[in-house]
Amino acid sequence: MVKQRCQWVTDDPVYITYHDHEWGVPQYDARKLFEMICLEGAQAGLSWITILKRRENYRQAFDHFDPLKISKYSNQKIEALIQDKGIIRNRRKINAFVKNAQSFLQVEQELGDFSSYMWSFVGGEQIVNHWETHEQVPAYTTESEQMSKDLKRRGFQFVGPTICYAFMQATGMVNDHTKDCFLSKSR
Repeated sequence: MVKQRCQWVTDDPVYITYHDHEWGVPQYDARKLFEMICLEGAQAGLSWITILKRRENYRQAFDHFDPLKISKYSNQKIEALIQDKGIIRNRRKINAFVKNAQSFLQVEQELGDFSSYMWSFVGGEQIVNHWETHEQVPAYTTESEQMSKDLKRRGFQFVGPTICYAFMQATGMVNDHTKDCFLSKSR
């Protein structure tokens, strides 16, 4: 019997694995949250599968998303990244990773924990939605708008409300598995 998945999932094994084991699963590790906010920003204007298939390349290129190391990238390092065919070679997006790393460190210094800060936008608990169809799932919410506004205020880049909502879904702050999906909490 074939498992019923959310409508956006293709038959690509990378997408299936991501959907079945990661999307909508609560993530509390600050470094993984940092990785996902950067990768969601890298996805702007592209399909998520484009980034997902390059995720291991991103991890190698960006020191496994170590914010301290990324925050200190030199112009020489950035130029080398722009030549890296394993990632999306967009100067603005690469520079955003550096700025986001610096902003991440500021959040940790000011508030103590990036994970708690990010989860505060959903009151510290996963929001479980009960959508019948993929078409009902919003592109952004009040919570993602608040997250976006605050992240921008703190210097983060490529963090609009739609990107923030995709981040919230990806990291399990929101569970948007539709009712027909085998992972739905509405079944």
